[in-house]
Amino acid sequence: MPELPEVETTRRGIEPHVNGQLIDAVVLRETRLRWPVSSEIAELGGRRIASLSRRGKYLIMELDRGHLIWHLGMSGSMRILPTGSAGENHEHVELQLANGKSLRFRDPRRFGALLYSAEDPLRHRLLCRLGPEPLGDEFNADYLHACCRGRRVAIKNLLMNSHIVVGVGNIYASEALYRAGIRPTRAARRIGKLRIAGLVDSVRQTLTEAIEHGGTTLQDFVQADGRPGYFRHQLKVYGNSDTCSACGSPVRHIVQAQRASYYCPVCQT
Repeated sequence: MPELPEVETTRRGIEPHVNGQLIDAVVLRETRLRWPVSSEIAELGGRRIASLSRRGKYLIMELDRGHLIWHLGMSGSMRILPTGSAGENHEHVELQLANGKSLRFRDPRRFGALLYSAEDPLRHRLLCRLGPEPLGDEFNADYLHACCRGRRVAIKNLLMNSHIVVGVGNIYASEALYRAGIRPTRAARRIGKLRIAGLVDSVRQTLTEAIEHGGTTLQDFVQADGRPGYFRHQLKVYGNSDTCSACGSPVRHIVQAQRASYYCPVCQT
């Protein structure tokens, strides 16, 4: 599933091509996404795109009137192609722009979303209860330590709770915990503030490096220019069935909350 680095990579890739552009037409080839695509979205021709921002795993496209809220779901990607060029299977939405380019939204599994909001999108029911951004100032050792205090939940599950912090999905939670030397099953309340501070730094470093490498492609994700994300070559434990590069111990694979977790039993305690 695309996580924060993939969504931010997508934003950076398409932003220069869409900012300030007039939408000539919206082509809806498939409206049965995670939620049905509203028919009013097909009537957005003539609107101008003012900006493109990200909140968690959501992309927010500000128009001269209203906003489009996008989510890549489990298999979604967005590409910029010349209008009229041959497309691919599962391209469900196309925004044809006045500059002769089109924004194509492809989602084979159709768990993604495209919603229209006439009001402040940050007050939308999907966004209004999200936690702080992991790369922002609000996500710090004091904040995360307070969130962990008294909680029996495993630290990896807490990191993946979007009400605690947004965008830290399965891959990056595993990698950040490895860097911080914390076992993913450790109860949040049993982690001291000094180690929490190290974990905050590890989350930031992991996500920043992933963005620099264009995200992680394990299956469907591609960048706006069609290239895969290259951070998969930097992964230390996630998907690793071999040995820890630091100590040589076998990497262990378990299931937490129906998600795969990988860790080194020696380096992570």
